[in-house]
Amino acid sequence: MTVNIILLGPPGAGKGTQARRLVEERGLVQLSTGDMLREARSSGTEMGKVVAEVMDKGQLVTDEIVIGLIREKLESVDAPGFIFDGFPRTLAQADALGTLLNGLGQAVDAVIEMRVDDDALVDRISGRYTCGNCGEVYHDTTRPTKTEGVCDVCGSTDLRRRADDNADSLKIRLLEYYKKTSPLIGYYYRGGSLNTIDGMAEVTQVASEIAQVMDSIPRNSVQG
Repeated sequence: MTVNIILLGPPGAGKGTQARRLVEERGLVQLSTGDMLREARSSGTEMGKVVAEVMDKGQLVTDEIVIGLIREKLESVDAPGFIFDGFPRTLAQADALGTLLNGLGQAVDAVIEMRVDDDALVDRISGRYTCGNCGEVYHDTTRPTKTEGVCDVCGSTDLRRRADDNADSLKIRLLEYYKKTSPLIGYYYRGGSLNTIDGMAEVTQVASEIAQVMDSIPRNSVQG
């Protein structure tokens, strides 16, 4: 049985951190829209050429292209399940994903909404930085590196802060998220696959709650 889950939550909710845990602990494959587009662009395949042409022109990649890339992954990668990261973002994309999965005899088995407090999230993100080598996430106050300037996991000194990880930029990103993506919460609630957890809890607690959802999927799996 292939398990497909969607992680929903605003920027900084911790989706990337939890996705990496699921990859490491359960062998799931993370399907990140940005990663798939970059990979396709450099692949030389017919789809890759289409992606490269669109991106080189500065145009937005269509939903059809993204769905095509997802189809390629689902059909070619042997994995116990997939994590959808950054897709869907709109109701139209959710419909398209559901149609694709149904055609493959699969479903959206669980949608996990990582709910956050906006003001607390701004504080969290303002101090965030990541390792440019392995992607591990740190925070000035709550999770600094053990050795200043050195990643605890891989030893890299390539620690980075996103230019838009500041209060003003984050508030704009939050508004954009709630405007476009929050309707998905109602969409998946109606479909019976929505699970809401506290995204502001400690990383291990969030992981534990996600694990409970994952372990319930064989009993509660529904069509997305």
